[in-house]
Amino acid sequence: QVQLVESGGGLVQAGGSLRLSCAASGRIFSVYRMGWYRQAPGKQRELVATIPSGGSTSYADSVKGRFTISRDNANNTVFLQMNSLKPEDTAVYYCNAEVLSNYRAMYWGQGTQVTVSS
Repeated sequence: QVQLVESGGGLVQAGGSLRLSCAASGRIFSVYRMGWYRQAPGKQRELVATIPSGGSTSYADSVKGRFTISRDNANNTVFLQMNSLKPEDTAVYYCNAEVLSNYRAMYWGQGTQVTVSS
């Protein structure tokens, strides 16, 4: 069984920064693509950023130049550095990872709240 545990959310003023972390644990043979999604109240979940096991990262247009995704492969952890935060970044942020355990599947974290005040 695989678990993804997020941390680092919280309340911050507009213009501030937060760093989210997500660690995958359990019976893991390999971790492929990792990413962050977010869901604001009344809206659909949307992709924020992704990072493959090798290769280039990708970002939603709304966060380009402000957010940076990175990963620590040795510890099966993905990070999201969020700078110049805006009130519209307020959402629950979810970690996502494609993992080879007993089989290859996508897993989700429980979500962490990010609130940006104006």
